[in-house]
Amino acid sequence: MPTMVNPMDDIARQARQGSVAAIIQVLNEKLTDSGVRTRAILAEGILQLLCEAPRLDQLEKPVLVNQVRQILESLQPRGIRRVRINSRIVREQQLLWLEEINRDPENQVLWSEEIRLSKVNPLQRLSQDWKTQKTESSKSLPKTVKSSTLREKRQFFRGILGGAVLCLLLLLGGGLLYSQLGFGLLNQIQPDGLGESEARQEATSVASPPLDAPDSSAEAQPENEASGSAAVTPSGDPFVEAVRLAERAATEGQIAQSSADWLELATYWQRASDLMAQVAPGDGRYQTAQNRMQVYRQNSEAALQQAQSKRTQPEQATQTGN
Repeated sequence: MPTMVNPMDDIARQARQGSVAAIIQVLNEKLTDSGVRTRAILAEGILQLLCEAPRLDQLEKPVLVNQVRQILESLQPRGIRRVRINSRIVREQQLLWLEEINRDPENQVLWSEEIRLSKVNPLQRLSQDWKTQKTESSKSLPKTVKSSTLREKRQFFRGILGGAVLCLLLLLGGGLLYSQLGFGLLNQIQPDGLGESEARQEATSVASPPLDAPDSSAEAQPENEASGSAAVTPSGDPFVEAVRLAERAATEGQIAQSSADWLELATYWQRASDLMAQVAPGDGRYQTAQNRMQVYRQNSEAALQQAQSKRTQPEQATQTGN
């Protein structure tokens, strides 16, 4: 029976690809013993990280910064090199915590520290990705395969191949026989009351189309091509791209079930929020974009909470069964 893939391995793979939601999951998993919970937002190329804990001793700056650095450098997330770590005592949920910190940093955080992750060797990155793919493929295959099963499969494929060859030979033989009999019958049958010249003339009149009939398909083709080329217009508008991402997330949210599905939805909502933030203040849709940026970020936080609950449910069921 094939071995099931560990959900944490899939989350770590998404974190290495740069998924902010997956990075939060990995950090929370690694910092559970420390009593620290994290939130994160990617803003202007910097990963803004918020670390919260019930007590001050759990947020000691040297210890926490070192732990976060080690975790992130072990992941080496794509496209993320600068990380700003903010810490504070845990409080009620604030969806706009980054805006609150930027507005009043002295009263909102205990301390802040910006770090830079070390650059990973490209060869090391390729080697790590190859090992991950190899591990996942090995986990999805059975550990042992009986020799009798292999023999049965070989016999099955041999039977299919033999049947196909036999069918091909029968078709070739039937075709040859039909061609010989067909030519003999054609030589014996003559058309009744129709001369050779009349038959040729009738065939020509049937085969040739009327000259007065216009070729409507030839006239319609340029119009269709013109209309098609005008309808497909690539768009680099961040507002439009954000709306498309939001629609996709809303559709897939109706069928999401696993923790990985909700993590992917959280990434979509976060990306849509980031795109809305790129709308220029001079744009007529700027106010709408600002409102939707907050809504999409709230949806990302909600999807992240769903991913966390989906991941803890199997663990609780396992502990109850034990």
